[in-house]
Amino acid sequence: MYLHPVILSGGSGTRLWPLSREQYPKQLIALIGNDTMLQQTAMRLAGFSGSLPVAREPIVVCNEEYRFITAEQMRAIGCATQHILLEPVGRNTAPALTLAALTVNRENTDGVLLVMPADHVIRDREAFHRAVATGLDAAKAGAMVAFGIVPERAETGYGYIRVGAEAAPGVHQVAAFVEKPDAQTATEYVASGAYLWNSGLFMVRAAIWLKAIAHFNPAMLTACEAGIDAAARDADFVRVGREAFEACPSDSIDYAVMEKLAAAPELGIAPQVVPMSVGWSDVGAWDALWALAEKDDAGNAGRGDVLFEATTDSLVHATSRMVVCLGVDSLVVVETADAVMVANKEHTQDVKKIVARLKAENRTQALAHRKIHRPWGCYDSIDNGGRFQVKHIEVKPGAALSLQMHHHRAEHWIVVRGTAKVTRGDETFLLTENQSTYIPLGVTHRLENPGKMTLEMIEVQSGSYLGEDDIVRFEDTYGRR
Repeated sequence: MYLHPVILSGGSGTRLWPLSREQYPKQLIALIGNDTMLQQTAMRLAGFSGSLPVAREPIVVCNEEYRFITAEQMRAIGCATQHILLEPVGRNTAPALTLAALTVNRENTDGVLLVMPADHVIRDREAFHRAVATGLDAAKAGAMVAFGIVPERAETGYGYIRVGAEAAPGVHQVAAFVEKPDAQTATEYVASGAYLWNSGLFMVRAAIWLKAIAHFNPAMLTACEAGIDAAARDADFVRVGREAFEACPSDSIDYAVMEKLAAAPELGIAPQVVPMSVGWSDVGAWDALWALAEKDDAGNAGRGDVLFEATTDSLVHATSRMVVCLGVDSLVVVETADAVMVANKEHTQDVKKIVARLKAENRTQALAHRKIHRPWGCYDSIDNGGRFQVKHIEVKPGAALSLQMHHHRAEHWIVVRGTAKVTRGDETFLLTENQSTYIPLGVTHRLENPGKMTLEMIEVQSGSYLGEDDIVRFEDTYGRR
């Protein structure tokens, strides 16, 4: 039996816009420190010495849109895994855990699943290890274990767990799950000492979870089983069957199972909770990030090229240019290549309203950054007009774009750094720094990097339509169509 880390990486993080986008959400971004939140989560059990060994490969459940950057970030920290499960549609956390449980159950006899959202911060890793070790025997014995955060303040943005009698040293029965309270009720909860924040972290044996979901929501189990049965392996990824998974009910781990266990004693699955103080935050909004960040004597936190003058209690995140704050207080300023947000810290929970407006207006800033990551590298649309677009393209060593053709645009390629192998119609040739070529409209072509350093190019597109959907792919290393 192993302890299997299950990383849930399907959230969109709309309240951290404009840095977090639907196709590049907050878990893929380095908000605290140099590693992204996904990478921090994947390394969270490093050095764990509890009563079960940790499985070598974690299970990651994520959206198909950002599968390649997810795999790349895992590889970058030496945590590559063949268990990246791609959800064709989002169905909340209970189906995601069911997919992970089925994966473990079919490859092993059983195992304990440690469910960790990829967009949380835990600063005290050793304290987290102690909490996991405390709850591990209960999970092995068949309990479903939640992890509750000892509250630091009266918080209205979290659900709470009311703690019951002690079941074992450091492990308590769950007396009740409580919805997000109003301010007065939250104050009463904290003062009583009987309530914990519900962290969204859980631990349960795969077989026990499947038993519970079969009892409470058999339709969910059936859809997930059909999705796994119809799954196809694609490089690092397991593509869950779309048609089957689309029929799956949507529900959270809490609502689908955890809150119902007390009323179903015949299952013999005890809902239990381990209280912990581990420096936890779900970084739900910019004010939460300000609270976590290192600050100067005036209470300011800056990342990037930032200057503060006569400014207090503010957060500035700059990605592509200098940002100066002069004579302001309690602001959040977030600068990206294609959007700048300025907000009062007290209104950061309302950022999701801006994202909703952007989506309603079909603005691209709601979905993706100007710089787009691809399995072969990335490109940045640095300029555009009515009939032209200029891109800065980076291709990783040994990588290749698809063999493709465009109906509506021609392309001019200029090599800035490295070596490019170009296929153009029936000819193949090399280009080095400061050399260029022309790809006429309608001609089959491919760009490759045969060298050992990153290939950088400037691409100038011209034509009547310059959208990314004007691509006819004939061959693709990465299985795209």
